[in-house]
Amino acid sequence: MTTSFRRFAKFVAVAVLLSAGTFATVTYASHSWGDYHWARTATPFTLKLGDNVSPSWDAYLSTASTDWSLSSVLDTSVVPGQSNQKNCRGTNGRVEVCNRKYGNNGWLGIASISITDSHITQGKVMLNDTYFNTNAYNTPAWRQFVTCQEIGHTFGLSHQDEDFYNSNLGTCMDYASNPTTNQHPNIHDYEMLETLYAHLDSYTTALGSILTSKPLDVDTSDRSEWGRSIRTSRDGRSSLYERDFGNDQKVFTFVIWAD
Repeated sequence: MTTSFRRFAKFVAVAVLLSAGTFATVTYASHSWGDYHWARTATPFTLKLGDNVSPSWDAYLSTASTDWSLSSVLDTSVVPGQSNQKNCRGTNGRVEVCNRKYGNNGWLGIASISITDSHITQGKVMLNDTYFNTNAYNTPAWRQFVTCQEIGHTFGLSHQDEDFYNSNLGTCMDYASNPTTNQHPNIHDYEMLETLYAHLDSYTTALGSILTSKPLDVDTSDRSEWGRSIRTSRDGRSSLYERDFGNDQKVFTFVIWAD
């Protein structure tokens, strides 16, 4: 995807937002996830999204991949998965996306990233069909919203707003009680990615073949492995967890809870 096309797409997105009147008055000036990012030697770089999802999720994964690839700094490519739906183990150099009935554990979706120093080495997304098979969440709007947001976290993005009852910001990186208008990234998300990936690195972590270390991973389906809660959303629920392995190696886990 060319830079000129990305710029054109952003122009169109801005025009749509203006015409719809969807700009909100409250956004986070910065919504990076601790400035963590994938190391890379060129821009844009390509990040693989491993497809471990069932056919009912394929369209949502494809749409999210297309949306995020409108960024000027990264492309995403949906490729065959290298994990399994049960535990969704991570793979160095890419993001694995999984769905399954993970049980009545309270969460709709989880995103986690493994960190060495300030660089992301792997990511994964888990979508909980226990809730998405219910009437409340088995809608295209909820499925696209959660898929888009969890994948966005694996690039280093946080939320623009964490109050479910504020007006929607027109981005999937916004908490929403009704996500109908929060299906895709917005201009602020793309601008935040440009800030996160403003500099190049001397190596890349987006190619698993050059990462010789053992994948740093936790069983994200097991809540006891998330580590300590380090941030709560405005409804008082923990939204971000940190598992510190020492030697500047950590796993962060973002959680979207069901009502």
